[in-house]
Amino acid sequence: MNQRQIRNFCIIAHIDHGKSTLADRLIELTHAVEERKMKDQLLDQMDLERERGITIKLQPVRMRYRRQIADNREQRTGTKTNDSGQPDMKEVQSDTDYILNLIDTPGHVDFHYEVSRSLAAVEGAVLLVDATKGVQAQTLANLYLAIEQGLEIIPVVNKIDLPNAQVDKTKKEIVHILGCSEDDILLASGKTGIGVREILDRIVERVPSPKGDAGKPLRALIFDSVYDTYKGVVAYVRLVDGTVSRDTSLHMIGTGEGSLAIEVGTFHPQLVTAKELSAGDIGYIATGLKEVAHCRVGDTVTVRPREREKLVVEALPGYREMKPVVYASFYPVEGDEYGLMRDALDKLRLNDAAFVFEPESNQALGRGFRCGFLGLLHMEIIQERLRREFGMEPTITTPSVVYELQLRGGDRVPMYAPSDMPDPAGIEKIFEPYVELSIVVPSEYLGNVMNLSQSIRAEYKNTEYIDAERVLLVFHAPLMDVIVNFHDELKSATAGYASMNYEPIGYRESDVVKLDILVAGDRVDAFSRMIPKARAFDEGKRTTEKLKDAIPRQNFAVAIQATIGGKVIARSTISAFRKDVTAKLYGGDFSRKKKLLEKQKKGKKRMESLGRVSIPSEAFLAILKK
Repeated sequence: MNQRQIRNFCIIAHIDHGKSTLADRLIELTHAVEERKMKDQLLDQMDLERERGITIKLQPVRMRYRRQIADNREQRTGTKTNDSGQPDMKEVQSDTDYILNLIDTPGHVDFHYEVSRSLAAVEGAVLLVDATKGVQAQTLANLYLAIEQGLEIIPVVNKIDLPNAQVDKTKKEIVHILGCSEDDILLASGKTGIGVREILDRIVERVPSPKGDAGKPLRALIFDSVYDTYKGVVAYVRLVDGTVSRDTSLHMIGTGEGSLAIEVGTFHPQLVTAKELSAGDIGYIATGLKEVAHCRVGDTVTVRPREREKLVVEALPGYREMKPVVYASFYPVEGDEYGLMRDALDKLRLNDAAFVFEPESNQALGRGFRCGFLGLLHMEIIQERLRREFGMEPTITTPSVVYELQLRGGDRVPMYAPSDMPDPAGIEKIFEPYVELSIVVPSEYLGNVMNLSQSIRAEYKNTEYIDAERVLLVFHAPLMDVIVNFHDELKSATAGYASMNYEPIGYRESDVVKLDILVAGDRVDAFSRMIPKARAFDEGKRTTEKLKDAIPRQNFAVAIQATIGGKVIARSTISAFRKDVTAKLYGGDFSRKKKLLEKQKKGKKRMESLGRVSIPSEAFLAILKK
């Protein structure tokens, strides 16, 4: 296939704006998949994606599109004309095949990283906007990413068949943010197939063909990777220069690892073997490597140099390496499941480049793993996959972000969990991660959002009207306040109409303290967290009352205390079970009852000193919910 007939593009949009449905129609129209194998959300490979109706992981697919176009050369000669004197189009039309490489992307803010990886591998992007909802926060975030990459943007208004579609209003919003003409905006319905062929034609017309030289040494960008038991690490690549085929000696410029290509091929969307991949192609290379770390996303693949030869190929400009923003610890319920959980997390990491974990131990919970996530939804997905694929329901500690501590000795060190916090006397300053929070909301709910922003210590920055009825608000806010419950509260305050997106902007000095929870006198590290000093009392009181309801009663009274340092700021007590030991006495002197009550009192005191309170996993989740 001629490189000029290749088009690489992706679909970007806010969550639930119809990306996967439109991808299904594109696949149907190009017959990329047999009709008997077609199903809804074809590119969503995981059951979890289908159930929730969201895309979690990017997925490429290769399509062949035959387009009828007019041969301009024959038009200019104009030897044959019709009755109106125009060139006879039957004579000047010719069929041309194009290879379209589509990458379907997620829309949720937690998987922003997946979108950035997709954009690095393509030349164009279809910007999809729901006609019933208009431009949303994630629409803007993904659009700005695409513009930074210099991609050709094709704006499309989707779901025009719905009775409540506001097509004209949505088109004006797109014109405002993109600066294009209304004539450039296509109208479509992913559900019914309206306008899908026009989208394909526009992709062929507007998206530039890949620029690369098949005669140069191999250079390919790794934009994703998965692990296969038989093929090792399978790298999803975009070839910029050169060619690659089976048995090619590979070299990873970033990691320095080498291997032999076991297999190369393309996505249909399942893996289909090909003889070779050439410059401009999007496909896969089975590397045979046994560790995903040796084939890092964003690295450049080239040909291994011969002995005594220097590597002359320059690495491709990758994209920023995404670091986890939320950390939580997973502990097996039974100690003998530690090894099984480690194997399960290893397998999950093989197919999720953004998920990281490392072993840790806790005095109360035993041995476990500190895990890093892109957000709370990402954490929820990993937890659900553990349960479904491996039958494990771990105890999860309170999620926390990475703080930085300025020690009095002069060093500035990261703190991944509150339990790692050293003696406060040795800490000079505490720095907290901040984000730029963008909220798109109808103007009638502007006051509600401004009031809600005060609850998360947000600093107001800017207001921009997208149109007369919708407004974009920008705040700077602590990451911890944004990721815990704020999305649900925002939806409640705006009747579900608001949308949000956030981008890290660095660290700021913050007045936060470590809140510890003591259960029956023992500190439970899993409940420890960093909170603003001004909210310490309210948060301590809320937490102790939540735990009072979540922890079952014992045969002795259980004190639940919230402390800062050595000072108790809140307390709740779970009352003990009461047994009437005097019920069997039917008379006699009171001293007989007193003797039995004293004996019971001593027994309860002994149980309190020796007994351990069993904390159910529900208690760890209860304190997250306001």
